Amino acid sequence: MNILDKIVADKYKEVALKKGLIPVKQLESSVLFDRNTNSLANALRNSNTGIIAEHKRRSPSKAVINQKVSVQDVALEYQTAGACGMSVLTDGKYFGGSLDDLLLARATVQMPLLRKEFIIDEYQLLEAKAYGADVILLIAAVLSRDQIKSLSEFAKSLSLDVLLEVHNQEELEKSIMPSLDMLGVNNRSLKTFEVSTEISKSLSTQIPDDFVKVSESGISSIEAIQDLKEYGYKGFLIGENFMKTENPGTSAVEFIKILNQ
Repeated sequence: MNILDKIVADKYKEVALKKGLIPVKQLESSVLFDRNTNSLANALRNSNTGIIAEHKRRSPSKAVINQKVSVQDVALEYQTAGACGMSVLTDGKYFGGSLDDLLLARATVQMPLLRKEFIIDEYQLLEAKAYGADVILLIAAVLSRDQIKSLSEFAKSLSLDVLLEVHNQEELEKSIMPSLDMLGVNNRSLKTFEVSTEISKSLSTQIPDDFVKVSESGISSIEAIQDLKEYGYKGFLIGENFMKTENPGTSAVEFIKILNQ
């Protein structure tokens, strides 16, 4: 069993527990459930930088990244820096995140928020909406084509943007469908955890232009972004590069300032 299989097996158990604790009706009656969402896909289309900055405390591959900073401070600084959107990890067991992080970020900023989570059930989409997300992530490696279709269509019915993440050509081929807004290519191999932007480059021609192209993981330099823009990428998900510094917001400000020059 690789780490992804473990995470997903735990996620099925977690969602089953949550369903017993918090009924769907309670999620649907939350204050944020009826708010108008803010499209990340549109923000990326109209941006020069395309940065989606992430809040991530730890990860299975890196252990602790940054436990010190508050999610509100980070969110506000990312927004001030000019990020297009913010990705908030909500998995507790492996990444040290929670839905409360999403709620706190939402209370602090207007920019689009992505719920970064291992989504396997429509219930998690209702949670995302209830806690203030604008965008949800679907991971092709853990979902069948039918699951991708039903989950993405349900997300669209809730006015949530859908970012679908792939790691290779096979995942991409099974995933392309009209109910997606953005196609993300994860540069990190799930098997080895090695990172290379070559996979983003090689898959770029296979992604139809109807979708906003997003490159994820292992992007730590201005050059890498400028290089990927040549391949049609409009979005760049940056997590550890900002979070591993003492002050992620300041790091984002400096990075985006240079990118804008």
